[in-house]
Amino acid sequence: MSHYPALRLRRTRAAAWSRRMVAENILTPADLIWPLFVTEGADEEPIASLPGVSRWSLGRVVDRAREAAALGIPCLALFPNTPRELRTEDGREALNPDNLMCRAIRAIKDAVPDIGVLTDVALDPYTSHGHDGIVDEAGYVLNDTTAEILTEQALVQARAGADIVAPSDMMDGRVGMIRSALEADGHVNVQIMAYAAKYASGFYGPFRDAVGSRGLLKGDKKTYQMDPANAEEALREVALDLEEGADSVMVKPGLPYLDIILRVKNAFEVPVFAYQVSGEYAMIEAAAAAGAGDRDALVMETLMAFKRAGCSGVLTYHAPHAARLMAA
Repeated sequence: MSHYPALRLRRTRAAAWSRRMVAENILTPADLIWPLFVTEGADEEPIASLPGVSRWSLGRVVDRAREAAALGIPCLALFPNTPRELRTEDGREALNPDNLMCRAIRAIKDAVPDIGVLTDVALDPYTSHGHDGIVDEAGYVLNDTTAEILTEQALVQARAGADIVAPSDMMDGRVGMIRSALEADGHVNVQIMAYAAKYASGFYGPFRDAVGSRGLLKGDKKTYQMDPANAEEALREVALDLEEGADSVMVKPGLPYLDIILRVKNAFEVPVFAYQVSGEYAMIEAAAAAGAGDRDALVMETLMAFKRAGCSGVLTYHAPHAARLMAA
């Protein structure tokens, strides 16, 4: 039996004040993490495949930190563009306490101490072959050898002042090793945001331009990043990382994996983050430039989709733009 017209679901949509009142999810700048690329080069180096995104010198990345704080963005995610001459087979520059990443951490924390700094724990910005770890003669990334180096890398970053270390490498067991090392080194409040479900995706291309890895990668990353066909495996990955001491987990990429975000949130009820990756950003910018969609609407709708799926926050290159829209 129909309840029409006694029940009209459009009633609560009829006025803007009512739509705001019954909204199930609300976006604020506190939901945003802003990824920033750091360079030894010029003050600003625009990235052609990421229109509107640049690499920043140490001085200018501090300016971006002040901008983020003014906008209410609580956290920055840092990624270094390591000079080619410092890239080696073993990625040893990752362990240099005075490397570009560590200097950027210190500069930001000195200037804007109340903003969170999240650091990438992986070797791909430092290796000459572009992989996230140490490779053997056959080109296979060695899990345990890599995990030991990643543990040292996380300690170097924590000692420089990182608030959150985020292993993005997808090696087995590395979260537990990093957690134990942080505890033993006195960094009990440094968080671990595990890239728990990171897929071998075609959406990462512009990022590799940004960190200078384009053209270096030999082969692909399918032996350690996840198969896009798999969902149950993502739950197993998340379960392991949480058991090993992760404080939060990440799904990457973002929008094509909303089903994974929802399943992780429902299964574990822990803080879940998504990375709206470079290819997703570039598609929105291309659509807006072509007149195929309104940039503001596309940005806010995709961010709301992450929130609706269960995200505590989103890493997005659109963070400052979105924060300004929220304040308008």
